[in-house]
Amino acid sequence: MIPLAETAALFADRTRAAFCQALLDGRAWTAGELATYAGVRPSTASEQISRLVEGGVLTEDRQGRHRYVRLAGPEVAGLIEALSSYAPATGAAPAGAGPRNLRESVRMGAEARARTCYDHLAGRLGVALADAMVARGLVAVDSGLSVTPEGRVWLADALGFEQPSGARRPLVRGCLDWTERRHHLGGALGAALCAAALERRWVRRVGSGRAVKVTPEGTEAFQELLGTTV
Repeated sequence: MIPLAETAALFADRTRAAFCQALLDGRAWTAGELATYAGVRPSTASEQISRLVEGGVLTEDRQGRHRYVRLAGPEVAGLIEALSSYAPATGAAPAGAGPRNLRESVRMGAEARARTCYDHLAGRLGVALADAMVARGLVAVDSGLSVTPEGRVWLADALGFEQPSGARRPLVRGCLDWTERRHHLGGALGAALCAAALERRWVRRVGSGRAVKVTPEGTEAFQELLGTTV
């Protein structure tokens, strides 16, 4: 097991942190794409990716000359999102957290409204959907986060999802949202909702980043299924 200090050190480098933030979109990136995203040389990107792979943060696949990497799993994504949400008790933003230019400001604003967090929905959209599911009795919070019997029926009827017996991934878990500072829903439930939203075009991706936008069909679907206006 890697000691805590060594694990923390994996995220302490700005380049490695930028890679992890980019990979929160749940997709696989090439080393070259990550290098361009972080503004570093390909050799630097390769070196930092290797450290993250060795530390268990990333997994890699090689196809011909290309090296694809992705986050090692939802637990890693949850850890990165939780670290991103941390700020000093004064409420001040961490150094370097603000936008550096207009383009980055637009991107950060879009991600704050609605984005993917690995394989589930986050931002104001994700938190609003979590609140709606609790309000409708689909998710209970009184004795730890759990899906109610009504919630399981809703998952099957509305999303066509039933968790396989013996599945290792929890059906639902809270994921601290780094922009809203409240929890949105992860786990198998969050993944199923996000997958359905993308497949049924309730949301669509904005550009090549993590931001998504609710479509008119999505506004209608979320109102009908969860009684919430987003």
